[in-house]
Amino acid sequence: MVDLDEEGAICVAGEIGATAVIGDVSDSGFCNRTIDDVVTAFGRVDILVNCAGIILRANANGTADEDWRRLLAVNIDSVFYMSRAAVRHMAPQGSGVIVNFGSIWGNVGATGVVAYCASKGAVHQITRAMALDHVEDGIRINAVAPGEVNTPMLSSGHLTAPTAKDLDHLAHSTIPMRRLAEPEEIAEVVVFLASDAASYMTGAIIPVDAGYSAR
Repeated sequence: MVDLDEEGAICVAGEIGATAVIGDVSDSGFCNRTIDDVVTAFGRVDILVNCAGIILRANANGTADEDWRRLLAVNIDSVFYMSRAAVRHMAPQGSGVIVNFGSIWGNVGATGVVAYCASKGAVHQITRAMALDHVEDGIRINAVAPGEVNTPMLSSGHLTAPTAKDLDHLAHSTIPMRRLAEPEEIAEVVVFLASDAASYMTGAIIPVDAGYSAR
């Protein structure tokens, strides 16, 4: 389990019996070393889930160059670098699964999050293109596109942190099911895509959004 947040990574890794690797997934060298270390330790790499992401709540005029580049580095570069490092090992073994985190905002626009929308659109296209590039290598590459999920990111980046009442209003005014998703509900779809139950799926962007994108 790879994260820049050392304290959080070590805590969660301890809870689930994983190994915490601390580093910046927007650094291609770090990504290469991390995947190589996995193969050295376990002999192979079977599944990669790219879920690192940050958000910037601003329109174009409110987006500074350094903020634009940092968001694209975390949200796009990390997906490409980790995936590229993984397929180098997956292709020779003839199998592997990659699951990327896209977003409903990778398919539709939204106000005040231009950099985030651009980044998730890119993730969707990386998913589709790499799925076609590596289908004959036995590698499946798909993405989940979550809607509004009850995580710290949902409340981050606002001038004033939204209250529970604000989030409830958001759910009732924009989400057909009238509630936020819980992280575990997104994780269930990731587990499905990573499993043999999804053996005939590649290049798919799966919305997990309570009907938001069906309208």
